[in-house]
Amino acid sequence: MKKALLYFALGTVVSFLINYFFTDTKDLGLEVYYALSFGIAWGLAYYLDMGDFKLIQKMTFSFLAMIILVVVGVLIFNVELAIPSILKFSTVFVAYYFIASFRSNRASRK
Repeated sequence: MKKALLYFALGTVVSFLINYFFTDTKDLGLEVYYALSFGIAWGLAYYLDMGDFKLIQKMTFSFLAMIILVVVGVLIFNVELAIPSILKFSTVFVAYYFIASFRSNRASRK
């Protein structure tokens, strides 16, 4: 759990810093929101990458996280600005498991 929180924190900070320094940041709150979606994806993917979770459970947790991201994004911003958070989340989540699939034991932590 501690490493999952570390993945979340590092993913959030790195994503924010890259976007802040290399893109034209107009809305700082929106950039923090996008960075949080990136960090949540890394932390959740790392946490779920255990033998204890079945595929359907991993998919359910990731889907619930995306729903929560959209609801929070719609409440704070609007639908058009909330959708990119899902794209960032799902891209990172899929990338994590794509990288893990090259391992012989199907989990990147083992």
